[in-house]
Amino acid sequence: MRITLRQLEIFAEVAKTENVSRAAERLAMSQSAASSALVELERQFDSPLFDRIGKSLHLNATGAGLLPLAESLLGQARDLEAYLAGGRLGPLNVGATLTIGNYLATLVLADYLRQHPDAPAQLHVANTELVIARLLRFECDLALVEGEVSHPDLQVEPWLKDELVVFCAPQHPLAAIRTADNALLAAQSWILRERGSGTRGLFDRVIASQLARLNLRLELEHTEGIKRAVESGLGIGCLSRLALREAFRRGSLVEVATPQFDLGRNFYFVRHRQRHESAAMRRFRDLCQAITEGASSAATVRTPFIP
Repeated sequence: MRITLRQLEIFAEVAKTENVSRAAERLAMSQSAASSALVELERQFDSPLFDRIGKSLHLNATGAGLLPLAESLLGQARDLEAYLAGGRLGPLNVGATLTIGNYLATLVLADYLRQHPDAPAQLHVANTELVIARLLRFECDLALVEGEVSHPDLQVEPWLKDELVVFCAPQHPLAAIRTADNALLAAQSWILRERGSGTRGLFDRVIASQLARLNLRLELEHTEGIKRAVESGLGIGCLSRLALREAFRRGSLVEVATPQFDLGRNFYFVRHRQRHESAAMRRFRDLCQAITEGASSAATVRTPFIP
């Protein structure tokens, strides 16, 4: 065989970083060795894989076609190495959107690491748009997202049902009414997630589109920041029930019923269609599924099923 796994590993890392020096650093090798391996790979098949612009390397059409094939083969090679090493799991890189990352994925990852203390694992938390971009660049193996995803290269599987909830501080006038029509909602100041998040996308489609106007007072990237702002009386918010259940239990925030809107949604597993599903990915997915055992497939996360 003319091609080596090391060449493919270097190629894949350069494709992700768009820089030979950074790729070499990640692979714990010299820049000259990484550059020579990449040049040799292209020379062997007389096929350039990158457009070179200054010090940056950008995948050309041939390189873009090779990347998913290389990632799939490298994933299988890692599984083979893990098997020969006594069944240890290979590396795992998970992307999660903010609600899932803050309230679910960290719990699952902690359980995963307790069961597999020698297995390298990383969790990157960002909004849906950024997590999906990482997945498409093969920078993570599996994504747990709360936003709707539609891309021909991605495989999407429903995981868990959730719903958004409108809420306010106990001292807010809406707290005494407990139900708000569209006219009341249009008169409020809103504290919302940023555009690009799954939560904001659903809010805009279902609620904002039906209001005569939207008084957006603050956009924040983190759910805890939104909760604190609403608690302090700056306005009302709309977040996952999962993120609000403890605040509702304590009474620091109050749900505002909006029966005119369907705010149900799914959390999803997402992975690249051409990425090999490693043993580590399967084990992590199993643990994700385990936290919902005992809840019916139609149930939302209203009840605290997480220990």
